[in-house]
Amino acid sequence: MALVTHTYRFILLLCCLAFSGLGYAQEEISFTVNLSKEQLGLNERLRVEFTMNKDGDNFNPPSFEDFQVVMGPSQSIKSSWINGKRSYSKTYSYVLKPTAQGKFNIGQATIQIDGETYKTLQKTITVTEAVDNPNAPKTADDVADESLHLVAEVSQNNPYLNEAVTVVYKLYISPDISVTNFRPLDSPKYNNFWSQDIPVTKYNTVNSTYNGKPYRSVVLKRVVLYPQKTGKLDIEPLALEVYVDVPTNRRDFFGGRVYAQASKTVSAGKRILNVKPLPENGKPENFGGAVGQFNFNVKTSKTSLNASESLQATVEVSGKGNLKLFQLPEPELPSALEVYEPEYDENVRTTSSGMSGTVKNNYTIVPAYRGKYPIPGIKFSYFDPETKTYKTITSNEIMINVVEGPTANDDNSASTSGTQKIAVNTNTNQFHFIKVNPNLTSIGQKPFFGSKLFLGLLLGPLALIPLFILFRKKRKEKSLDVEGNRLRTANRLARKYLGKAKKQLGNKEAFYDALERALHNYLKAKLKIETSDFSKDKIHELLASKAVEEQTILEFNALLTSCELARYSPSSNVQMQEDYKKASMVISKLDKQL
Repeated sequence: MALVTHTYRFILLLCCLAFSGLGYAQEEISFTVNLSKEQLGLNERLRVEFTMNKDGDNFNPPSFEDFQVVMGPSQSIKSSWINGKRSYSKTYSYVLKPTAQGKFNIGQATIQIDGETYKTLQKTITVTEAVDNPNAPKTADDVADESLHLVAEVSQNNPYLNEAVTVVYKLYISPDISVTNFRPLDSPKYNNFWSQDIPVTKYNTVNSTYNGKPYRSVVLKRVVLYPQKTGKLDIEPLALEVYVDVPTNRRDFFGGRVYAQASKTVSAGKRILNVKPLPENGKPENFGGAVGQFNFNVKTSKTSLNASESLQATVEVSGKGNLKLFQLPEPELPSALEVYEPEYDENVRTTSSGMSGTVKNNYTIVPAYRGKYPIPGIKFSYFDPETKTYKTITSNEIMINVVEGPTANDDNSASTSGTQKIAVNTNTNQFHFIKVNPNLTSIGQKPFFGSKLFLGLLLGPLALIPLFILFRKKRKEKSLDVEGNRLRTANRLARKYLGKAKKQLGNKEAFYDALERALHNYLKAKLKIETSDFSKDKIHELLASKAVEEQTILEFNALLTSCELARYSPSSNVQMQEDYKKASMVISKLDKQL
């Protein structure tokens, strides 16, 4: 009894120790967050570490809102045994960069350990303005941030409506880093602008300054804009992702500086243009929207011609400005000149300073009558943004002399004298009143059932049944006649090849080749021999065994010999005709005797 009591006590003690150890183990599990600082400048870095003393699964970091993750997550594990006691820790580390000033929260991170979820406490960070000497060491991204600048250089911020504005996108690069590549992330749309890209064929780096410091610059994009609306217009930013090599403090085996690769997103920022309207004071009535500096000219291909001949009249504007964005003035011509729709032609080149070149309308004019017809001077008005005034150019009057052809008076008199009146025949029987009683009679139709067509369709298939039975019987008898089928096949082959030989009459080699094949295939079908057995002795032996007359056998072999010799000796058409007839006779004789 005492032994049993001691046993129960021992088991109870073990259970207590086990539960107490389990509870102790659960109390020992920890999951904490450590910050390198709780207050930092806008240009400093924050290190955040999430540490646990037992390995877990499904680590989920906070979202890090209002911060940019510069580095991480990186893992580190520490494990040691001291005086028989094991210590373990696992850490997830992040390096964060604040994006704005103010107070921000580092949210809770979670992890699962032994099937249970553990969370860290929320931390509050205060971000102040940038400090002069940040304590955190600069990373490759920090150096890239300070060494890359994308700038949109605008030729003017206060242009007139339809005045050219040039935007040049330059990337300024510090001498401390080197750019390896870049790619556009967001290209501007240039709403409310007429735009034309100027291709950059080669990226040339030049020495320049940025904020008073020496930099290198490269032009990445050029575009010419013509504002189509007055007021404040936005030029959307251009965004690029630039890949750079940043030097570090480390050296390689040969003493050279080790470079770290980094990427940075740079943006040119939004630019705003204040577009001025064109002045109303002094605006000509014929102003069509041309802005720039232009020349105006009107010319014709000829000034003297005959009626019904054609000439070309050209209205041309050349110079520098918005050449593609206005309408050319139209000439006012006499009604006696027939004018066709103009053909528009342009030779415009767009450079960094804007559009320049020539635009013109070519009119085809055909005079109908003899005489002199003036083309009045045409006015062209434009606005010059340099002088801020309107200018008008008037072309000279051009006189068109039609030497030969009909006159307008002759044509009118001829048309008048040739006009005659035609009497209208008023027939009272052209239209009749609608009949009230049409006296319509129904058309009688015999019923289809019982008609001759019905009986024919019904009894016709029954009458065809005996014919179908007779056809099947004949076909079956014919299919069972093996010997007859074989003979028909042989005759068909012979006729086939003899027919080919007949077509080749006059062509010696082709004729005798076809004739020999006909004889060959006929015997193959009749005697069941192969090509290797096709010798004269074998043929003589087989035909003799089939009780074929000796004369027929000799004629057949003689015909084969003739085919062989004819290929190497001259033969006339008469000889070929004779051999063809002999082949037909021999095949007929063999067919009767076999």
